[in-house]
Amino acid sequence: MRNKYIEAFENAQVAEKSIPDFRAGDTLRVAVKIEEGGKTRIQNFEGVCIARRGQGTGETFIIRKIGANSIGVERIFPLYSDSLEEIQVLRKGKVRRAKLFYLRNRRGKAAKIRELRK
Repeated sequence: MRNKYIEAFENAQVAEKSIPDFRAGDTLRVAVKIEEGGKTRIQNFEGVCIARRGQGTGETFIIRKIGANSIGVERIFPLYSDSLEEIQVLRKGKVRRAKLFYLRNRRGKAAKIRELRK
């Protein structure tokens, strides 16, 4: 059982932001606000969502991309963070698991996720 004041605050936070429907296996482009010096800019981070966890305002998701020199880069984003400008779903993936941590050990075609066609 949660405190009613905390629950009311979380509901207000959740109602403010529009989050697209996505799950593990989807390819996302996340626009992140970055502050350098006195300036702010937006940088895109594009990759496969390998996990979602938590609930309410504490919900997070992990995105994995292959960076330079075939090195995997993962970032954990809070879903309702102020630093997230936008979340775009580029592709829907057809996967059978909720957590895709096995992708960490795969390279190239072995790490490929089939697209969900409708």
